[in-house]
Amino acid sequence: MNENIAQTNPRHGLLLALGLLSLLVASCGQSRVTSQSANRLTLTGSSTVAPLATEIARRYEDQHPGVRIDVQTGGSARGIADARSGVADIGMVSRDLKTSESDLLAFTIAGDGIALIVNRANPVTELSDEQVVAIYRGQIRNWSHVGGEDRTITVVNKAEGRSTLELFLSHFGLENSEIRADVVIGDNEQGVKTVAGLPGALGYVSIGTAETDAARGVSIRLLPMGGVEASVSSLQQGRFPLSRRLNLVSSLPPEGLAKSFIDFARSAEVADLVAGLAFVPIRP
Repeated sequence: MNENIAQTNPRHGLLLALGLLSLLVASCGQSRVTSQSANRLTLTGSSTVAPLATEIARRYEDQHPGVRIDVQTGGSARGIADARSGVADIGMVSRDLKTSESDLLAFTIAGDGIALIVNRANPVTELSDEQVVAIYRGQIRNWSHVGGEDRTITVVNKAEGRSTLELFLSHFGLENSEIRADVVIGDNEQGVKTVAGLPGALGYVSIGTAETDAARGVSIRLLPMGGVEASVSSLQQGRFPLSRRLNLVSSLPPEGLAKSFIDFARSAEVADLVAGLAFVPIRP
C-alpha cells in the first residue's frame, strides 16, 4: 500500500503544479482589464491633453459614483507605449497617429494649436519663420537682432517624446539635433513658468494652455505665426498654421467603462470644459 502511494504522489504534485500554472496564466490574461473590472480607468500620456482629461474625468466620476479615473502625464510617446502594452487603459496623444501607429485607434476630443510665447515684458510682437529657425539653431542669440532690446535670447525647447516638439520641428523644417537649447522642458505648464520667469526667453506650448494662463495674468504673450494671431478663434476658423487634434487612444475597440468614458469625452456634455481650457470643441 505504501509503495503505491509513493508512486502516485509525483503525479498528484504534477497535476497540482499544472493547476496553479493555469490559474497564473488566466490571471495574467485578465491583467489588461483588471482596472476596468474594478470600476477604475488609467489614462497616461500627453501633458496637453491631461488637464482636459482630468476635468472630464471629474465630471464623469460625479455622474458615476464608485468610478475612479487616474490621469498621468509623461508625453504622447508614453501614451502610445502604455496603450499598446496595456499599462494604461487609454493613452493621451496630442497629435494624429503616425502610419507606424496604425495598430491603435484614436478618438478626437478637441482641437488645439502650438504657439510661440515670450515674456510679457518683451517688446517683440512677431517673428518670421526664418527668424525662429535662426534662433533655435543658435544663429541669432540676441533680441536686438529681431527688433527687440539688447538682451540674450534664452531658447526653451521641449523634451524628446513630446508631440509638441515633433510638430514644432516638422513645421519649421528643423531637426532636434540642430537646436541649441538653453532650457529643455517637459509639460506645457513648465514651459509657461520658464518663459514667465525669464524676460529673454522664447518657447512654444499649447495655445490652449498659453491662452488660459495669459488670461489668468501669467506674464507671457502669444506671438502670431505666419501673420495669424495665435488664438482659439484662429483655430476655429482653420487659419492658424500649426494646429493639431487631441486624441484618446486604445489598442482595441473600447468596451465597458473605457467606451463609456471615451463617448462621454466626445459628447456635448463636456463642450464647456473644452472651451473653458481654450481648446476647440469637436463637431458632433
